[in-house]
Amino acid sequence: MSLEESEYEVISLNTNFEAEIARNALLEKENKELRQEIAQLKSQIISLKAHNIERKSIFWKKTEIHFHEPVPRYDKSAIARVPMPPPRPSSKPLPSHKNEKGMKMQPTITAPPPPPTPPKSLAGLKTVRRVPELIELYRSLSRKDANIDNKTNHNGIPAVAFTRNMIEEIQNRSTFLSSIKSDVERKGELISFLIKKVESASFSNISEVDGFVKWLDGKLSSLVDECSVLKHFPHWPESKADALREASCNYRDLKNLESEVLSFEDNPKEDLPQALRRVQALQDRLERSVNNVERTRESTSRRYRNFHIPWEWMLDTGLIGQMKLSSLRLAKELMKRITKELEQNEVFQEDNLILLQGVKFAFRIHQVDLIQRPYKHSKN
Repeated sequence: MSLEESEYEVISLNTNFEAEIARNALLEKENKELRQEIAQLKSQIISLKAHNIERKSIFWKKTEIHFHEPVPRYDKSAIARVPMPPPRPSSKPLPSHKNEKGMKMQPTITAPPPPPTPPKSLAGLKTVRRVPELIELYRSLSRKDANIDNKTNHNGIPAVAFTRNMIEEIQNRSTFLSSIKSDVERKGELISFLIKKVESASFSNISEVDGFVKWLDGKLSSLVDECSVLKHFPHWPESKADALREASCNYRDLKNLESEVLSFEDNPKEDLPQALRRVQALQDRLERSVNNVERTRESTSRRYRNFHIPWEWMLDTGLIGQMKLSSLRLAKELMKRITKELEQNEVFQEDNLILLQGVKFAFRIHQVDLIQRPYKHSKN
C-alpha cells in the first residue's frame, strides 16, 4: 500500500513539475517579448532625440539668419511721383500718361517690388513654414525632454529606474490578466452553478434575501476580480444580482437604524440642549431614510416584483410603518427628560424655552404618527 502511495506521489510531483516547467517557459517567452519591445522603444527614443537635436540646430540657424538679414527699404518719393489716374468710363480705353521725364507710365499704381529672394542656404527651408505638424512635433519633444531632465535633475532618479518601473508595471499587469484567465478556466463550474441559483431564486421574506446575498458574496469573494471574471460569462444575471444586493443592503440599513431608535435611552449626565440635539439628529436620520425609500418605492417595487424579490416591507404596513412608529419612543424619552428638568429648575423663562423646544419636537413626530393611523387600524 505504501508503494502505491509513493508511486502516486511521484506521478503527482512529475505532473506539477511539468506544469511549472511549461509555466516557466511561458513566462520566459513573455519576458523576451517585453525586452524586445523595450529595446524598440529605446531605439525610437534615441532616434527622436537625434531628430530633435537636428531640428533645434536648423531652427536656431534660421532665427540667426532672420535677425541679421537687412530689411528692404522702398523709395517713398518714387511711389509718390506716380500720378493718380482720372476716372474714365470702362468702355473707352485708358490713355497713357507721361511723367516729368517724358516716360510713358500706366495709369494704375504699380505694385511695390517683391521682397528679396532668400539666400541659397535657405532655399530648402521653405517647407518648414508650411508644415505645422513639424512645429507641433518639435514642441512636444521639447516638453518631453524638459520633463525628463527635470525629473532626473531634481529627484536624482536615472532613466534606468523609470525603465525598471515600466517593466515591473507591465509584469504586474500580465500577472493580473493571467490570474483572471486562470479563474475563468478553473472556476467556470462554480460560476455556472451560481448563475442557476440566482436565476431560479425566489423568496417569500426579505430576511431570506439577506441570507442569500451573504452566501453569494462569500462564493464570489474567492475570485481575483469579480467584475473582470464575470465579464467572460455572458449569461450572468447581473441585473437580478444587483437588485438582490440593493434590497438586502437597504433592508439591513433600515433594520439597524430601527434597532438604534428602539434602544435609545436618555443619559441624565448630558445637558438638556445636548440631549435634544442627539434626539433630533437620530430623528433626522430616520426621516431621511424613510423618505428615500418612499420616493423611489413605486419604481423599485416594480423592479423587485419582476425579479421575484419581496417588496412589501417598503409599504406603510411593513418595515417603513414600524420605523415611523418607533419615532414615538424618541418623543416619549425627550418629554420625560423635559418634565424632569422643569421640576428641578426654578427659572421660569428658561423653562418656558425648553418646554417650547420639546413641544415642537413632539408635534413634529405627531405629524408622522398621523400618517400612520391607517397602519394602526390595520394592526388592530
